[in-house]
Amino acid sequence: MDPEVARRLVSEEGTQALAAAAAQADPGSLSAATALRKRFDPALAAAALAQEALRRRAATKFGDSARRLFLTPDGLEQATRPDVARWRAERMVAAGVRRVLDLGCGIGTDALAMAAVGLDVVAVDRDETAAVLAAANLARHGERREGIGPATVRHADATAVDLEDRTVFCDPARRTGAGRTWQIGDFSPPWEFVTGLLARAEGACLKLGPGLPHRLIPPNTLTEWVSHNGDLVEACIWSSALADGRVGRAARLLPNRGELRVDPEAPDPPVGDPQRYLHEPEPGVLASGALPTLAAMTGAARVHPEIAYLTTDTPVDSPFWTTFEIRDSFPWREKDLRRWVGEHAIGTLEIKKRGIDVDPAALRRRLRPKGPGRATIVITPTLGRAQVLVVERVDAPARDGSG
Repeated sequence: MDPEVARRLVSEEGTQALAAAAAQADPGSLSAATALRKRFDPALAAAALAQEALRRRAATKFGDSARRLFLTPDGLEQATRPDVARWRAERMVAAGVRRVLDLGCGIGTDALAMAAVGLDVVAVDRDETAAVLAAANLARHGERREGIGPATVRHADATAVDLEDRTVFCDPARRTGAGRTWQIGDFSPPWEFVTGLLARAEGACLKLGPGLPHRLIPPNTLTEWVSHNGDLVEACIWSSALADGRVGRAARLLPNRGELRVDPEAPDPPVGDPQRYLHEPEPGVLASGALPTLAAMTGAARVHPEIAYLTTDTPVDSPFWTTFEIRDSFPWREKDLRRWVGEHAIGTLEIKKRGIDVDPAALRRRLRPKGPGRATIVITPTLGRAQVLVVERVDAPARDGSG
């Protein structure tokens, strides 16, 4: 979107165009475009319809507040989920932070969360359209809430901004024309600038993609792989000034389900045949390398040296895995599985797998499940052979969580 069109979109004229776009059943349709062009010029009509389509998509991430946000496609994709942004902002407050510089603010969702907990925020983005929309988002938020911190937006290159005496939050752009990237040469701001922020006395926090390679983690930092409602969403690097002296790697579960720090001395888990209970670790546990730590804490074994499923003979409650009780098992052969599905009249079949070259969706179609029964199966290598494990989820008790 052109910056001038963005300015019109956030104006009173834009408010009217957005209301007209919201009234359309399908903002991407020719009829919607025709209707808006009768009232608004083509550029504003197109921008309002595109904005309405983005807001409808954004509802899954932002809920009802999506209706009040100004968005861009890249901004929506990279925007932090509200629970995660709030967790990070509250951690900053707990660390004594009062003033934050948000470099690469995008549409401003992290800045919104930081302002909401009373932090004084200056948000910066080199994309002029993003800066216009972020400023509008922060202004709207300020109109609706009392007691929030001051927030301003600057259109500038992050590398040229005076960092002042502020804590820095940086979410570098990690996209090229081909999509997301982990080529550090494609990062903006540059990777050397981003990691250099961590040495500042005032502290820094970096938001990175969950695919962060361990070899890129700067020394003397705390890196948390953050899962939200079971989805691995980011890796967050905290400078020592903000991590209360802690360093290393950890898995963080949100909302409010705690942190599992990697014990570098934890031994590799023992390997054994599946016992009564099978445990599927949270993705943040795997990404952070905390699997040996989790196994050592719980007395669990792996079902195979290269497979992440853990097993115990008794139920062990942990927020860092999903537990299944094994009800049946047999060697993995498609024809045997097809026979089992038919004999048990399974019509609803959930297929989970690790380490097996099979597409669960395609396999389900070939199995042709039919009948009133329901089942969850896990196909996995074990010691000596691949197996089908027929499992049932074990409901975990409610947890308040901490950390």
